[in-house]
Amino acid sequence: MLTDLPGKSAVVTGAASGIGLAMARLFAAEGMNVVLADVEEPALDKAVAEVGACAVRGARAIGVVTDVSLPESVDVLADCAFDAFPSIDVLCNNAGVGSGAEGPMWQHERADWQWAFAVNIWGVFHGIQAFLPRMIAQDTPGHVVNTSSPDGGIAPLPTASVYAVTKSAIVTMTEALYAQLKQADAKIGASVLFPGPHMVRTGLWESYRNRPERYAKTKPRQSPYPTLEGWEQAMKDAGLEAEMTEPEEVAAHALEGIRTGAFWILPRGGGSDAMIRRRSQSMLERANPAYLEKFILD
Repeated sequence: MLTDLPGKSAVVTGAASGIGLAMARLFAAEGMNVVLADVEEPALDKAVAEVGACAVRGARAIGVVTDVSLPESVDVLADCAFDAFPSIDVLCNNAGVGSGAEGPMWQHERADWQWAFAVNIWGVFHGIQAFLPRMIAQDTPGHVVNTSSPDGGIAPLPTASVYAVTKSAIVTMTEALYAQLKQADAKIGASVLFPGPHMVRTGLWESYRNRPERYAKTKPRQSPYPTLEGWEQAMKDAGLEAEMTEPEEVAAHALEGIRTGAFWILPRGGGSDAMIRRRSQSMLERANPAYLEKFILD
């Protein structure tokens, strides 16, 4: 477990906003050096200044423009991080996107899946390959946090199938990583982070702003991209309360998980426990997935 954080160093991808920025701020406030990585340079510069202002005990914050979908970009991030600080002790593979795919998957563009896989799955894998060998060689306690989502990591969300599939893969990837680190007798822990328990206020809704040309859509959308404000209004119109989780709360859960060495960083509430039980029971009983009926009816 990594309990003595002051003086240690963390790398956070997707750090220019949302959960990544909240984690970076919290780490700096604990006296950790922080390497912020993001594909948006102006937002990253602003985030580095903000995190630097939170730093205590002589900790520093630096930024490295990084496209996690490209292995060479993540390799550069690792080189910059290890050049800047004596060790890298925490790696948060947090960068993620929503694909913006519409309708059933047999109507999706391949580029929607390719982009989501490139960032959400390959991005995590690139981080593991670029950092873990050197973190293990340090022979000091460390930790890796991979960000999944209740939407996919717990509940198979048919209304956002591309995103859900990628977040499900992150769970299995992290389980395998945990076992392999134990087998290697490494001093590195691993956690899978499920932001929640309610909808988190992040920029994931506007992921399309960073979609690279190589994964560009070839067909126009049939409807506008959904927005967080639109979702909140729809909840209000339905007479429901739009319960929200702030990124700072997710960051606090992540920090606690790092300190305690918890694999499942999974807040209680928000229906996650009920979904886990229903899905597991369906599998144990070899029953059809009745828990998906609400999505079918919708």
